[in-house]
Amino acid sequence: MTQNTQPAPADMTYARYLGLDRLLSAQAPISDEHDEMLFVIIHQTKELWLKQILHEVALAQSMVRNGDLVPAYKSLARVSRIQAVMTQSWDILATMTPADYLRFRGVLGSSSGFQSDQFRRFEAMLGLKDARFLSFQEDRPEAHAALSAAIAAPSLYDDALAQLAAAGLPVQAEVLSRDVSRPYEPSEGVEAAWLEVYRDTDRWWALYQLAEKLVDLDDALLTWR
Repeated sequence: MTQNTQPAPADMTYARYLGLDRLLSAQAPISDEHDEMLFVIIHQTKELWLKQILHEVALAQSMVRNGDLVPAYKSLARVSRIQAVMTQSWDILATMTPADYLRFRGVLGSSSGFQSDQFRRFEAMLGLKDARFLSFQEDRPEAHAALSAAIAAPSLYDDALAQLAAAGLPVQAEVLSRDVSRPYEPSEGVEAAWLEVYRDTDRWWALYQLAEKLVDLDDALLTWR
C-alpha cells in the first residue's frame, strides 16, 4: 500500500478542510417559513450525495471498460449504499406535512428535483438516455455540457456488454455498435448471454458479480424514485 506523505498546510483546520463557511452559507430560503430550511438542506444533501455517486460511477466505469471488474465492485457497492441513505432521507422530509409545504411552495415556481442535472447524468451513465432534459440546463452551460457528454458517451451497461463479448459470450455486433446516445433496447441475444453467466456462475464469477452490482443499482434507483 502506498501512503500519501504530502504534509498538511500549517493552518489546516476542520472548518477550512471542509470549506464549512462556504458550505453553511449556501442555504438561502426565500420565504420566512421555518420548514423551508429543511426542504433546502434535504435537497442540497441529495445533490452532494449525487456528486459522490457520479465520482464513484466514473471510477467503476473506467475499471469495467479496462476489464478490471473486481476492483469496480467496491465503488458500485458504495453507490448502492448512498442510494439507500438518500431513500431513507425521505423519512426526515416526511415530518413536513403537506400544509407545511404549501406555505412556501409558491416561492419554488416551476422548479423541480427532476430538473437535477446530476440525477440525469447518473441516469445517463446507467444507460437511461433522454436528451429532453437538456432543456432544463440551458442557463447553466457547464451542467448542460456535462449532461450532454454523459448522454453521448457509452453507459456503464454498454461497457458491461463489451466485457460480455470480450469474455467470448455471444453479444451481437449491432448491440455493440449501436448509437449509445439512444436508450438501450432489450436484446434476446444479450439476455441469453446473461443467462449463460447465471447458469454457470463459477465459470463467469466476475461477470456474475458485476451483474449483481448492476441489479442492486437499478433496484435502489427504482426505490428512490
